[in-house]
Amino acid sequence: MTMDATRQRFLMCRPTYFAVDYAINPWMDPTAPVDTDLAVRQWERLRQVYRDLGHTVEEIAPLPGLPDMVFAANGGTVIDGKAMAVQFRDPQRADEAPAYRAWFEAAGFEMYDPKHVNEGEGDILLAGDHLLAGTGFRTAHAAHAQLQEVFGYPVITMQLVDPRFYHLDTALTVLDEQTVAYLPEAFSAGSQAVLRRLFPDAVHASMADAEVLGLNAVSDGRHVVLPAQATGLAAQLRDRGYQTIGVDLSELRKAGGGPKCCTLRLRQGKASQ
Repeated sequence: MTMDATRQRFLMCRPTYFAVDYAINPWMDPTAPVDTDLAVRQWERLRQVYRDLGHTVEEIAPLPGLPDMVFAANGGTVIDGKAMAVQFRDPQRADEAPAYRAWFEAAGFEMYDPKHVNEGEGDILLAGDHLLAGTGFRTAHAAHAQLQEVFGYPVITMQLVDPRFYHLDTALTVLDEQTVAYLPEAFSAGSQAVLRRLFPDAVHASMADAEVLGLNAVSDGRHVVLPAQATGLAAQLRDRGYQTIGVDLSELRKAGGGPKCCTLRLRQGKASQ
């Protein structure tokens, strides 16, 4: 199988102020120690992997008091030069939204403001000609209609049912325009049926790999950057012809984040997809 890598433009945020000061998902334990310096080193390694693969990495300045701002995927959805800003469910993250919105506006994207809770690419994943849109824990189902109106892609609702996989990008990763990998148990029966219909050749991840956020991965169509601990999933992907690169983001996983959480794809236009 011949696979083509597509050069990407990413937005990231250094975890300068990373901490686990509150618990808004099952991964977070404010009583557990966190090594911010280690989190920064792990993040820097992820950034370097992207650069070594030929991708462009842009950065938004971190703000004190916003320990989860490192999870740039939640900062917006950017497709065809349009940027949908976000509205967080939890007040602890609310101040991230205007910071990301200001960055998109300064970068020249056509801006749209959300009408409902919408946590960006954490729950909104472009897969070929469809937008897969998660709901159940964070992004409101009502947000899906606005996404379709703004971006003009058919939106497929994905109902999440396991609180450990609270965002779509913790339970499913888009490998290329035809293929995804996902954890079936993270979805409702109806959503599983839709995924089987849309992606009959999908990779089914094990619970063990999902529990180390193995599906919180980033693919350019050939290379898949995923948590180093997800060894089973990496082997499955290599069997399919993908090249895997494992990164250790174990410190950021204490807040429920992995490579994809740290990475927002900036799609300037159709020619750059």
